[in-house]
Order: sequence, then C-alpha cells, then structure tokens
Amino acid sequence: MSAAHVPAGSAATADRKGRQLTGERPQQGVTPDSLLALHAAGYRTVIERLGQGTVLDVGCGQGFESARFLAPGRQVVGVDYSAEAVELARRTYGSDGLGTAQMNALALGFGEGSFDWACSSHLIEHFDQPEGHVSELARVLKDDGSVFFLTPNAPADFENPFHIHLFEPTELRDMLSRHFHDVTVQGLDAVPHVKADFTARRVKAEKVLRLDFLDLRHKMPRSWYIGFYTRALPVAYKLIARGDSGGVTGITADDFFVTDDLDRTTMVLFATASRPRRPA
Repeated sequence: MSAAHVPAGSAATADRKGRQLTGERPQQGVTPDSLLALHAAGYRTVIERLGQGTVLDVGCGQGFESARFLAPGRQVVGVDYSAEAVELARRTYGSDGLGTAQMNALALGFGEGSFDWACSSHLIEHFDQPEGHVSELARVLKDDGSVFFLTPNAPADFENPFHIHLFEPTELRDMLSRHFHDVTVQGLDAVPHVKADFTARRVKAEKVLRLDFLDLRHKMPRSWYIGFYTRALPVAYKLIARGDSGGVTGITADDFFVTDDLDRTTMVLFATASRPRRPA
C-alpha cells in the first residue's frame, strides 16, 4: 500500500453514549516541556523497535510525532478523528512522505492485514470500550505485525475527564492477549527530578480542584465538564505550569527510560502486541 494513497475514512463524531474519542492534544510551545518530552520519549521507544514496511499511527494529531517514523523502507500513515489536525499534518509533513486521513479509531477505513506496524500513543484511555480499538488494530495488522501501545499507568495518572478508562498492567496485558498471540507490558518512567516536576504540578492542580469543594464537576453533565476543561486547560497551563514550556526547563526525552520494574509510581505503560489472533 502506498502512503500516498490513503483510503477515505469515517469522520469521528461524538455520539450520545460517549463512546467516541475525545481528547486533549500536545501542542508545542503550550504543553509543558515534561509532557511533550514524555510523548517524544514514547515515540522514540517505538522507533527503536520499528523495522521496514508500512506503519500506521492512530491518533496522529498534528503529525509532528508521526513524521519521526519516516525513514527509507517505510511508508507511514497518520490518522486522526480531527479534520483540522489531519489537514495541518498533511500541509506540514505531506511533502516529506507522511500519508494522512481522517478516521475513527474504532472503525478504521483500511482492509485486513494492511500494515506491518502500528502505534497507539496515549489514545486507548480515551474510550470507555477500549477493546474495540484493540480489535481494529489487530484487524488491520498483517499476520506477523506488531502494535505498540502507550497509556498512563492508572495509579500514577491525574484526574482528566478525557481519560475514560485507565489501565493497570495486568488488565492491559489480559485485554491485549485476547487479540494477540504475543504480548509484553513494560513501563516508561522518568529520572527523579522529572518525576518531581510532575509531582509539583499535580500538587498545584490539586489545590485548584479543592476550590470545587461541592464536587460540582462530577455532578454536572459530563459534556459540560469536558467543555469547561477544554477551555480551562490552556489557561491552567499558563498559570500552573508557568515557565514550564517552550524548552526552558531543559527536560527532554532523554530523561525517560523503559523499565520492566513496574509499580504504582510508574508513569506510563508501554505494551508491545504481536501476531494478531484471527476470528475462527
């Protein structure tokens, strides 16, 4: 399949059952350095394990991470539910060879066995029925293909209305094993001073949340909470994470590492799932 010929996909639209992907996006110059570095470290971890062939990045956003997969012998396609994000990715990286398409991650517009590799970075936690996402990735992978999942470790995550289903290692391994023959779950963690940076920001955020002493955010309709959160997050970054973005902190992807020693403080789960199980 040529990355220049991407089949048209279904645009994602929110449904009343809340099963559709919604979410915040890392943005350079706005998102704190530590969060951008965490995402960059995840993609670097995937790149280190990629071979040649066709690569699918689901939830590609603005495409600046997907473009890192481009290399001789690889054809890379990034898909996202946001038409705006996909168009920006196309304009910015299309000339470099990145294929893009607007698609629903629960109903990918690709045929069975289309890709050698796939990446789902900080996406699976945005579904209340995440197994549908896993099933779709298994479907579009070749028989010997592999997919990489990055998702917050449930005990270490902070309140976020977009994070609908958080995983602990055992649950993630069990779910992936229902769709793949070979599954490993590791962690992506940070050096002490970077973990301290995340902790300090969490403490600040908890002080802000305590202002909602009536817990109104959990009593109002979820769509209202999401709308408020979406508008408030950029402001919160400016206030709570003032001075933490734009590269001024010196925090980079090199401050993160893959580990087999998982505990409740491990920041992110990194799973590799290979050889999809096919329906009988």
